[in-house]
Amino acid sequence: MKHYDKYDGFVVLHGTDTMAYTASALSFMCEHLGKPIILTGSQIPIFEVRSDGRDNFLSSLIIAGTYPIPEVLLCFNEKVYRGNRCVKSDNSSFSAFSSPNMPPLVRLEIDIFVDWPAVFYTGETEKFRIHTNMCQNVGILRLFPGITAQTVRAFMQPPMQGIILQTYGAGNAPTNRADLLDVLEEACKWGVLIVNITQCSRGNVNAAYATGVALQKAGVILGGDMTTEAALAKLSYVLGKGDWSMEKRKKMLGQNLRGEMTTVAQETLSFMDHDLIESVAQTLHLSTHEEVNKLKDALFPNLMCAAAKNSDIPALEKLIEAGSHLSAPNQDGRTALHVACHSGDLRLVQFLLNNGASVHVRDYRGDSPLIDAIHAKNLDIIYLLVQTGAVIPWSKSAIALHLCSAAALNDLNTIKAWHAAGADLNSFDYDYRTALHVAVTSNRKDVAEFLMKNGAHCNLQDVFGLTALTIAQKLGYTELLSILNPDGHLCVEPIENLLSCNHTSSL
Repeated sequence: MKHYDKYDGFVVLHGTDTMAYTASALSFMCEHLGKPIILTGSQIPIFEVRSDGRDNFLSSLIIAGTYPIPEVLLCFNEKVYRGNRCVKSDNSSFSAFSSPNMPPLVRLEIDIFVDWPAVFYTGETEKFRIHTNMCQNVGILRLFPGITAQTVRAFMQPPMQGIILQTYGAGNAPTNRADLLDVLEEACKWGVLIVNITQCSRGNVNAAYATGVALQKAGVILGGDMTTEAALAKLSYVLGKGDWSMEKRKKMLGQNLRGEMTTVAQETLSFMDHDLIESVAQTLHLSTHEEVNKLKDALFPNLMCAAAKNSDIPALEKLIEAGSHLSAPNQDGRTALHVACHSGDLRLVQFLLNNGASVHVRDYRGDSPLIDAIHAKNLDIIYLLVQTGAVIPWSKSAIALHLCSAAALNDLNTIKAWHAAGADLNSFDYDYRTALHVAVTSNRKDVAEFLMKNGAHCNLQDVFGLTALTIAQKLGYTELLSILNPDGHLCVEPIENLLSCNHTSSL
């Protein structure tokens, strides 16, 4: 958690036997995730000559560091899957994992193909956090011909709180076993949450058959096409939410929380349905799907930025329907969110965030959308981005240069913007001068007062051994002295402390 803001993505090396369970669990535990977390491993130990571990590891690093996919992923054998959609299906080949009900999100071939429309976005504007209270009183019960009601009842006894029920086919139980239905209904009334998933490797459960309807009426929750690993992790996660009511827990089990289950798909436009793409493709005599995909990758980011510049939300909606990825950067690395933040359009920024735009993408200068919002001095947008998990991607020394410049120019609004974004007002430049040093030297009373009220220290020494307080004394700025030292006590922070506490973190 403490390292989340320092990196663009994370790679976890893991044993293959339980990797699908870990990937599913992490997908639920990591709430409001905005960066990729990729699990990978190998079938042959990495120190062996023929190990697949090196390729898997390098592929994971490339995806984690290059593609802003805000999901828990699993990378194996040149494919990247959604973590909570995977199962280990083969223990003797390099294709150890499969995703029965969903294609890979990424294919690593000569080119890297990312299925951006399939990437899952929560559309929530909250900071990343980790939920660790996972309920352990859960289990898996697999139906089989001849299972007794006594066996099922014994399995349901306390402290059991939740059960994954693996049924036949599309979610069916034996049609002539009323005793089983009675036990399941009884357990549901006790407060045991039961989720119905299929024993088949592919497909989903539904209430199309009589026994499926009977199970649902008994209180059993339909699990859609979730894998066993995902269903178990989701059940543990939901039961661990102590502040949720029983009704909310049941509701959440039936909803798609992390892309773990397929929901009814809405009809979307194909790439060729977009008039502009079709016209350009015809002009360039493009015909294959691959060629049109490359055209889309080249044009859509610029179209998104142009629509954002004009605050044209209907155009953005059409581009999203046509398969455009909101966080796809143009040739300068800028996204629609960069442009919206630069223009100061709060409504547009909210729209983009609600549709999954990433706050972590950096342009060719290394600037994130938060930097554009700071330059625009729009506090509402800054607060919204920070709430969503944005952090300043610059070093403290780089921040200090801008703070000092703003202080010299008496630009209080810029300093307020940096402060709202989370900047340390005691950051120092190459001469160990802070914004307060510059504000005092330039006799900027309003700036100095704001800095002091928001945590700036007047006793930090610069490279010449001067503090903001001693500068005010030497220059005879009495009003500033009353702001800096209202009690009349002079205290100097030794430069050794400054170097040990701040200098290292600014590098």
